[in-house]
Amino acid sequence: MLSGADRPRVIQSGITVADQVAGWNMGNLTAVAIKKAGPGRLGDGNGLELHKAETTGKWVWRYSFGGKRRQMGLGTWPGVGLADARAERDRWALVLTKGRDPITERKAEISAARAEIERDDPTLESLARDVLEARKATLRREGKSARWLSPIERHLFPKLGRKPVSEIRQHDIKAALSGIWRTKHPTAEKAIQRLRIIFRQGKLMGYECDPFTVDAAQHMLGAVIHTPEPIPATPWQEIPALFARLENRGATAACLRFMMLTLVRASGCRGARFDEIEGDVWTVPADRVKGQVGKVRDFRVPLSREALEIVETRRALGGAYLFAGPSGKPVSDAGVSNYLRDMGEDGRPHGFRTSFRTWVQDTDACPWDVSETVLAHVIGGKVERTYARSDLLERRRPVMQAWADHVTGTGAEVVKFKGKG
Repeated sequence: MLSGADRPRVIQSGITVADQVAGWNMGNLTAVAIKKAGPGRLGDGNGLELHKAETTGKWVWRYSFGGKRRQMGLGTWPGVGLADARAERDRWALVLTKGRDPITERKAEISAARAEIERDDPTLESLARDVLEARKATLRREGKSARWLSPIERHLFPKLGRKPVSEIRQHDIKAALSGIWRTKHPTAEKAIQRLRIIFRQGKLMGYECDPFTVDAAQHMLGAVIHTPEPIPATPWQEIPALFARLENRGATAACLRFMMLTLVRASGCRGARFDEIEGDVWTVPADRVKGQVGKVRDFRVPLSREALEIVETRRALGGAYLFAGPSGKPVSDAGVSNYLRDMGEDGRPHGFRTSFRTWVQDTDACPWDVSETVLAHVIGGKVERTYARSDLLERRRPVMQAWADHVTGTGAEVVKFKGKG
């Protein structure tokens, strides 16, 4: 017989105290007694209790494991009846007799069941990460920057990431992207393009997902006429003054000065290493050159006298990277991107390339193919590139020096070319 201290506190209506005591003495509840009971905690014996509210309740099994009291939920009443609750209690009590913790065992069972489901019908997040893994070889730095998945992670995973792909419909995708479809259209466009790739790959893997679902969602979102805004660029006439303002202001400013002189994108300059420079030529590895992986090559950059001065100044500081922060790692992308803004400069780092290209147009500094090669742009069609393989290194040397003379304000005359000879 349970002592008064051990008896669950029961607040009931329609049941006499004698009925309650009789129930505790037996250690069993009945379906009828449960229905008649008011809110409270009803004990069935062997640790099983029903925490009852007015019209619903929660089955709880209390047990001890490893010297600690544990509490395991067994479902809600009336969905789970008395007989089912007892059966669950008995099932996990048997596990306890074998020296295993029932709660830990149930978590393992649930994880195994989920894994089984995932094999046949993965969630969007699971499939997306599998597709990313399969595509790594085609992505810059093998996808380590995680930018390929970024639009999906930010705008689709919050609402659809845990949903099995077989259950995702076009209206789900529309609802997830409608908020940015017009306000941040380039980002939304990337998200839907990459989702289409994920669905296409998933279908090839045998899962129930159809790229047509993504096409239908895009149709539902509607057409958008997006006029891209060009990246703000410092006028080429103002470049010398900006270059002077950046002198002796640390690693990030030095990186920006190097970008001005070499016209290499931020990703290439930020990771520049001393062992990539031989003589007056800096070889930027293909994985830091913009373009589809596998279709770009290492890019050689002829360094002007002023660029070499920066190299030697930075080399004296030690380390492997030209532009390292206090940690010894390259300066951050955000640091480079925000530096000019924080200075109050309207132009942006990538705009240096526009400054150069406009300078070429205004001064007729060199032929079109030379200026495009300076910017590492692809020239000509596939067949033409098969035969025309020169990177025009020697023709770029005087142009880069002339540009450096302008950037540093030395006042050297612009080198002009006639034709393509």
